[in-house]
Amino acid sequence: MKERIKDKKQDPKERVKNFKEVALGYTLQQAIEEAERCLQCKKAPCIKGCPVEINIPAFIGKIKEGKIQEALDIIYEKNILPAICGRVCPQETQCEKACTLARVGKPIAIGKLERFVADNGKQNLRCSVDKNSKLSGRKVAVIGSGPAGLTCASELARYGIEVTIFEALHVPGGVLMYGIPEFRLPKEIVQKEINLLKKMGVEIKTDVIVGRTITIDEIFGQGYEAIFIGTGAGLPSFLDIPGENFLRVYSANEFLTRVNLMKGYLFPEYDTPVSVGEKVAVIGGGNVAMDSARCALRLGAKEVTVLYRRTEKEMPARKEEYENAIEEGIKFIFLVQPLEIVGDEHGYVKGIKVIHNTLGEPDESGRRRPVPIEGSEEILPFDTVIIAIGQKPSPLIPMAYKKLKTGRKGNIEVDPETCATNVEGIYAGGDIATGAATVISAMGMGKKAAKSIVKYLLSRTE
Repeated sequence: MKERIKDKKQDPKERVKNFKEVALGYTLQQAIEEAERCLQCKKAPCIKGCPVEINIPAFIGKIKEGKIQEALDIIYEKNILPAICGRVCPQETQCEKACTLARVGKPIAIGKLERFVADNGKQNLRCSVDKNSKLSGRKVAVIGSGPAGLTCASELARYGIEVTIFEALHVPGGVLMYGIPEFRLPKEIVQKEINLLKKMGVEIKTDVIVGRTITIDEIFGQGYEAIFIGTGAGLPSFLDIPGENFLRVYSANEFLTRVNLMKGYLFPEYDTPVSVGEKVAVIGGGNVAMDSARCALRLGAKEVTVLYRRTEKEMPARKEEYENAIEEGIKFIFLVQPLEIVGDEHGYVKGIKVIHNTLGEPDESGRRRPVPIEGSEEILPFDTVIIAIGQKPSPLIPMAYKKLKTGRKGNIEVDPETCATNVEGIYAGGDIATGAATVISAMGMGKKAAKSIVKYLLSRTE
C-alpha cells in the first residue's frame, strides 16, 4: 500500500518570524499521486462523513485524471467554500475518519486534495445555480456572515432567492476573519470565496448589528419572508478566578480579533498594537489555544506555554495544529488547573497559581475528569495570560428578541432536522444553535436550514 503523500511546510525557524501560510499545499504531481491511493469505494463512507455531503470519490477521481476544473465543479455542487474547508476542517474526525483506508493504514488526504483543487481551479458559477421560477425574487435575510450564514446564503441563492446578509463587523467572514490566524487561513482566500457569493447575487451589508441598529421585526417589515440566524459563538468564557482583571490578561476572542481582523500582526502598518510580554501562558487545549499560542510567538514572545488541565491524549485541538505548535517551540504543561492570576503592584500579570491534577473517571464529555492533587499548588511565572477555554453563543439577538426559545447555555433552540426555531419563518444554525463547534458542522447546518427555508417559501405560494 502506498504511503500517504505529505505536503511541504514552511521551516519552523522561518515561519515563527512571519504570518505567512504554514502548509504550502500539494503540487499537481503530489495531488495525482495521493488521488491514485483512493479505492473509489462503491458505498463511499467518506461522503456520509462529510457534513455537506461532497461527492468525494468523484472529485478525487477527476484529480487522478488530471481534470482539476472538473474536480472543482463537483465540489461546488455541494460546497462553495472549498479553499476554506480544505484548510481548516477537521477532516481527520469526519470524512477521513470514515475513509476505508483508515482501517488498514492512512486515509486519503481529502482535505489537502480539496484545498489543491480550490487553489488551482477556476471559480465557476454555472455549477452553483439551480433557479426555481417560484422562488425567483423572494427575499430572505441571513444574520451573520460566518460559515453557517455564508453556506445558507449560497444555497438559497442557487434557487434565485434574493439574499441579504447582515453582518455586525466591518468585513464579512465571521470567525473565518476574526478567529483564525493568517498562517492557517489567509484572509485573501476567505475574501475570494465570499466574492463568489456576491457574484451569485448575494448582498452583504456590513456594520449592521441586528438587535441594536435594526430589529428582527423591522427586517420582516422590509419584505423578507424568512430569516436565518448564524451569529456564532462570540462570547468569551472565563475561569472565574481571582486576578482575571490584571493587565495583559486576554480572552482568546479579544486577542485573536486584535491580531487577525484588526491586523495587529502588521503593526505599525496598521495601528493596532497588541501588548505581549516575554513569557506568555495560554490556558486551554483546543484549536483556539493553539492559534493564540502561535500568534503570541510570532508577535515577539520569547517563551509561550500552553497550560491544560488534562493530558495530551484528551486535547481537543487538531493533531496537525498541535504538532505545528511543538515544531515552533511552544511548550506544554499538562495536568494543571489555574487557581489565581497573580499581579504586581502596577496591576500587571506576574504569574499564575496552579494546582496539579490527576485523571479520574470520565465526565459527560467522555474524557477523564481532572482531579486536583491536594498540596500540589505552585506559582508559575508569566507576564501575559490568554484564556482560551471556549466560547458561548452570541447573546445579542436572543436578548433583543425575546420570542426566541433558548437553551440553558444561551443557544437558540432549533429542530435538529429543519433548523427551525419556535418562531415561524426564523431558522438558526452553527455555533449560535450548538455552541462552539467546527466550521464544517456550521456549514452543514446552514445547508440544512436553506433546504427548510426553500420548503417554507414554496409552502407559502400554494
